[in-house]
Amino acid sequence: MIGAAKSGHPGGSLSAVEILVTLFFDFMRHDPANPAWPDRDRFILSKGHAAPVLYAVLAEAGYTPKPALMSLRKLGSPYQGHPDKRFIPALEASTGSLGVGLSVGLGLALAARLNHRPWRTYVVLGDGEIQEGQIWEAAMFGAFHKVDNLVAIVDYNKIQLDGFVSDIMEIAPVAAKWSAFGWHTIELDGHDLSALRAAFAEAEATKGRPTVIVAHTIKGKGVSFMENNPKFHGTAPTPAEVQAALQELQA
Repeated sequence: MIGAAKSGHPGGSLSAVEILVTLFFDFMRHDPANPAWPDRDRFILSKGHAAPVLYAVLAEAGYTPKPALMSLRKLGSPYQGHPDKRFIPALEASTGSLGVGLSVGLGLALAARLNHRPWRTYVVLGDGEIQEGQIWEAAMFGAFHKVDNLVAIVDYNKIQLDGFVSDIMEIAPVAAKWSAFGWHTIELDGHDLSALRAAFAEAEATKGRPTVIVAHTIKGKGVSFMENNPKFHGTAPTPAEVQAALQELQA
């Protein structure tokens, strides 16, 4: 998709694959045949620049057309550069303005509580994104109001737009910060499907406070020349690199 568009964010899309696959195919309650089902679980990709992984999962799940995936970032395509609810009504929100998604997720989770509905809300955050102040305002709010039907997942791949997170504004110790803000905190390998399934089950069983999953991941996971390479935060692969990447991923 990104190679065809000659634009996009491959690194942070690949780092979040297992997280989204686990949610959409193993854990979340949702129905592609009825995307407006009132009691569906809600999902927010706050790090909206990783839209390609969300689009691949939505298409595989049956929400959107697979053949159109190669129209990424083209005018009129459902697959815009960032998730856009005008083009994909099944989305809960248009995202990509970093720092906003956790607040949106809190609103959705509180709506479930106020309406006495069973749905849960899941929000995927970028590690560079959590440098933003609105994230921590939302974190305080969620813990204070005991929003225990909300789960945040930090895709902790340690690279952001301009380089390594530790060189730009260090966020460590990430798990300790969330714990200090009153969240139930789980730290794991974000590429371990079994660990992710166990963590989401633990989050669902946790009462009285929201849960955050700090998922240690690898930027560009699965493609040797992209892994831990800041270049591929927002640089599209060349046609030769696309072929090399596909060979590695399919091996």
